[in-house]
Amino acid sequence: MKIILIGYMGSGKSTVGNQLSKILNYNFKDLDTEIEQKEEKTISNIFSEKGEIYFRKKEGDILKEVVNTNHELVLATGGGTPCYGDAMRFLSESEQVVTVYLKASLPVLTDRLFLEKEQRPLISHLPNKEELTDFIRKHLFERSHVYSQADVTVTVDNKDTSEIVEEIIAKLF
Repeated sequence: MKIILIGYMGSGKSTVGNQLSKILNYNFKDLDTEIEQKEEKTISNIFSEKGEIYFRKKEGDILKEVVNTNHELVLATGGGTPCYGDAMRFLSESEQVVTVYLKASLPVLTDRLFLEKEQRPLISHLPNKEELTDFIRKHLFERSHVYSQADVTVTVDNKDTSEIVEEIIAKLF
């Protein structure tokens, strides 16, 4: 089985995916890390040097490569990964793939992302929590129809990583 974690940035995909993979004894991959290794640049540098359109194309290509060449995989995607190109259709039509939406509320996402906004190219320019909240709200509105196509949804608010992992396992096995 290939477990693909989707959800907005800051929802905990990398943290949850890492722990989930250890418990299941599956390979863990973070799509952003895979992109950085293939491009030999940070995500921020790719965005600033080549732009978001280039990044999204590479992201889609590398997503397909990772999913098609790995078995027993937990993959943490980027927040926008399923929302661009044919990524969500590809995932839903792929054999042995289960998509899991880690759903976090707007206040939780705002609090988490405000602390790490300098490391995230899409939000690093936002000067305060109010503008960050508005930005996230708009994105969630635009992306919710894609995220809701996931096979499984797990709400992450007020749960620690191990509780989220246990809930995913209970829903999948």
